Amino acid sequence: MNGRILIADDDALSRDFLCEVLRKAGYEVDEASTGREARDAFDPTRHGMVFTDLRMPEGNGLDVLSWIKSRSAATPVVLITAFGAVEVAVQAMRDGAEDFIVKPFGIEQIEMVLERAKARECCASPDEGAPASPLRAETGDDTGLIEPVGSDPAWLACVHLVRRIAPTRATVLLRGESGTGKEILASLLHAWSDRQSGPFVRTNCAALQPTLLSSELFGHEKGAFTGADETKEGRFELADGGTLFLDEIGEVSPEIQAKLLRVLETGEFERVGGRETLKVRVRVVCATNRNLERMIEEGTFREDLFYRLNVVPIELPPLRSRKGDIPDLARHFVERCSAELGRKAPEVSQEAVDTLCSHNWPGNVRELANVVQRAVLTNTTGVLRPEDFPLARTRIVSGVSDDFVGQSIADVERRLILATLQRTGNNKTEAAKILGVTARTLSNKIKLWKEGGLLPARAGL
Repeated sequence: MNGRILIADDDALSRDFLCEVLRKAGYEVDEASTGREARDAFDPTRHGMVFTDLRMPEGNGLDVLSWIKSRSAATPVVLITAFGAVEVAVQAMRDGAEDFIVKPFGIEQIEMVLERAKARECCASPDEGAPASPLRAETGDDTGLIEPVGSDPAWLACVHLVRRIAPTRATVLLRGESGTGKEILASLLHAWSDRQSGPFVRTNCAALQPTLLSSELFGHEKGAFTGADETKEGRFELADGGTLFLDEIGEVSPEIQAKLLRVLETGEFERVGGRETLKVRVRVVCATNRNLERMIEEGTFREDLFYRLNVVPIELPPLRSRKGDIPDLARHFVERCSAELGRKAPEVSQEAVDTLCSHNWPGNVRELANVVQRAVLTNTTGVLRPEDFPLARTRIVSGVSDDFVGQSIADVERRLILATLQRTGNNKTEAAKILGVTARTLSNKIKLWKEGGLLPARAGL
């Protein structure tokens, strides 16, 4: 991003404050007080960014946005708006605006906008300086990976993008099926950032009811509700100076979505039952396996929050599309599990590798890790063979298992869920992760099946 910025705002106080902040940040600044002046002053070869007020004489901010984009589509334009016009600013982002800030704004908000712009520019730039071999970083994730194993191009593209944006403060949205390694990349974002000495705090947003999640994220004061016997710091406070990973962000309630939006914009919040406004500096990384765009259409997810989270989206490939990585992943899990057990790692026969590569892996890397762990635990010969991996095998016809043809969708869903529960030893939390639903959803379906007499006696649920 070029070091010269154009600011268009008819409010002299607001314009002067923004100019001062940008100059202190090392940028040269040109000023305009009307839409016409902004259009006359803009030079795509000199201005790397434009801030424009939404309401100005002689052409409003939307006019300036449209005019600039018609001449320099790559120039980022940031809308400055009053609180009541946020919806217009969100519409402007759909039309090509880079970001927006709400009056009255502070230094922190401007810094965040600049960081987000730098991160987007970094994503669009050539992949320079990407690590030839990813650094090792303890992640503590549930698959046990301590490094991003694999050489699949789509997977490596994700890892390299994480490497490039890690030094910034930009919000990252990790998208992909359950079990694809979103927590691994979140951990690497932290490990490769300048926050690596700070805390890395994880929260599964689907694991708690909305009232409990609010307390978990923002903390609560003593006596705020029944059972609140003492003041508790929330995850944002615990992650101050570090990184907060919010898994399954698509499961949060509208009330919490509003609070998250405020923290992302200002870094400020109050504990549940508290009056004091707290301020933190936290890098937020979110993950989801949900279609957030569809949720926006359905009215269950805030569009303005989506734009704040989706600064740098990273789509993780499912394991079935990177089958060339399965041999390396399997051997990695064999070695890791054997080390944990304090025994020599068994060999993995080529026949076993072929068996693993032929499986479709609906639970992705997490499912592979669990299958390998079970094989290592039960193996007594020192060599892992196909019979050590009792994977479900079905013939696929035109992309659909012939076992399912002629059955209702409800019956297929029930069979899939019961088979997954059986594979996880009736661990509902693990099965829910593999299936890409919440544990609450899974429990509700099981309850309905019990009431309707649709569960076999052998299910043991």
